[in-house]
Amino acid sequence: MSEIVIRKRLIQVEDIFHEGGTPAKQPLRRGAVLCVIRNPFAGRYVEDIAGFMDDLTPLGVTMAGSLVKALGGDAKAIQGYGKGAIVGAAGELEHGALWHVPGGYAMREILGDAKAIVPSAKKVGGPGTRLDVPVTHINASYVRSHFDAMEIGIPDAPRADEILLALVMTTGARIHARVGGLKAGEIKGEDGLR
Repeated sequence: MSEIVIRKRLIQVEDIFHEGGTPAKQPLRRGAVLCVIRNPFAGRYVEDIAGFMDDLTPLGVTMAGSLVKALGGDAKAIQGYGKGAIVGAAGELEHGALWHVPGGYAMREILGDAKAIVPSAKKVGGPGTRLDVPVTHINASYVRSHFDAMEIGIPDAPRADEILLALVMTTGARIHARVGGLKAGEIKGEDGLR
């Protein structure tokens, strides 16, 4: 069991009113919570790292809860989600993969019965590295109107021995979404795809 050592946390929320067309009746809210932690595996190869996912689980739940609160406090208002990780240069990409389970299941726990897989991105990089975190609908991955991404990053993170963990949530479809496909109102919610 590794202790989670947090250096900093950031929550950002943006309201999108239009993308060139008529302003939406309800702006799209997109938010991210980022947490910079010490990487317990930095600078060395460790074969058995999977147990760290259990250590990250409480942090994931806390982050997901704080993001819902920042987006207005109503978990039922969240329609899209995604996750990501940026590993500092003394780590490896697989250290970012440790966030898949605790980050994804934390959002599912906070949001209730979300069915779709939580999309994800990860990379290795230095301070100031940016990451586009992919977003899909929480109940059906094929809902095109909710295909989105949110760019995240912190100017001084991750340092070489750190991991930047991110969760992203949205309150709806892209503003002016109009490329067809399965609509959110048509979701059957049986398989996480449709």
